[in-house]
Formats: sequence, structure tokens, C-alpha cells
Amino acid sequence: VISSQTELSSEPADTDEFLVSDAGTLKRIDYSLIKGGGITEADMYRLHTTETSSSLTKLTNWERVDDASFGKIGTGVSVSSGNFTFGATGLYQLIFNAETAHEGATGYVHTYLKGTTDNFSNEDDLAQSNNYHDAGHVGYSSISSFFNCTNTSTHKVACYFNTSQSSAGVNGNSTHNRTCLSIVRLGDSV
Repeated sequence: VISSQTELSSEPADTDEFLVSDAGTLKRIDYSLIKGGGITEADMYRLHTTETSSSLTKLTNWERVDDASFGKIGTGVSVSSGNFTFGATGLYQLIFNAETAHEGATGYVHTYLKGTTDNFSNEDDLAQSNNYHDAGHVGYSSISSFFNCTNTSTHKVACYFNTSQSSAGVNGNSTHNRTCLSIVRLGDSV
């Protein structure tokens, strides 16, 4: 009998059981085996300070987005020295948006999304964007990739840039997203 004293008012616990008919045989099944997957990890970081360089450089001035309306799902990711570490294994979608600027003479600003499966002993180029600017102009790039994280200790990602002169770089801001990385877990590792 279902009454107001026995009804659930929130999502069932993983160990709560349901009764199902399996070809006419009544069986129990835990909620953990039938609940929907959904997104279990989602996080976003932004570059809080502009970075410039005339050589390949890893972006390191990251902060988790902290706007009043921001929220993350799950543990989220952590970042140290520009290396992003996942809070859980899984297949992730990475989107790296960058605002690039070339203050001096006309030249290029390239952005890269790199991944590793051995804690940055070796790196793979996951995605790359090439922007060519007139002096004093700003450009935008958006690159993305899927990343299969099967080990949170060794599988990591990082964002890089490369420019044609030292006055060029990637713009940051601590109050809104100019350059940012969004990370969403799509499902289990494959």
C-alpha cells in the first residue's frame, strides 16, 4: 500500500530495490542498475591574467569560474601549474576558448589543447587553432576534443599558446570569461 508515510520525496538510494518481472519471474533490482546516467562532472576554469610570450608556453594563470550564477557538477577538476587533473575517470568533452591579441607588428597567435596519458612525459596535440593578427587586433579561437581518462593520476590536459613576438598572447580576466576551458564528463571511459 502506498501512502504519504511510505512515498519517497527524493531520489532513491542506490541500494533501494524495485520489483520487476523477468519473463514472468518476479525479481529484485537495485536502483543503481537502472538509474539514468546524466552528466556527473562539469566544471569550468578561466584565465584570470593575460599571458604573453614569444615561444610555446603553457597557460598557468587559471581560476575556477566564480560568478554568482556559476555552478559545477560533481568533484570537478583541479589545476596545478597549468595541468588539469580530472576528479573521476570517464570520456570528457573539452572546449578551449581563447581571446588572443597581437599588440606589436602583424603576426600569429596559435592555441593548443594537449593531453597526456603518462603525466606529461609525452603529450598529444588534441586540437590547435591558428590566428593571424594585424598589429593591435584581437582574435578569438575555439577548439575542442574528446579525452578518454582511464586513470586520474596519469591522464591530464593543458592549454598552450605560441606567438610570433613577446608582446602577443592570450587575454585573461578575473571577472568574466575571455579565455576559458570547459570540461564535461559525457560518460564512462571507453
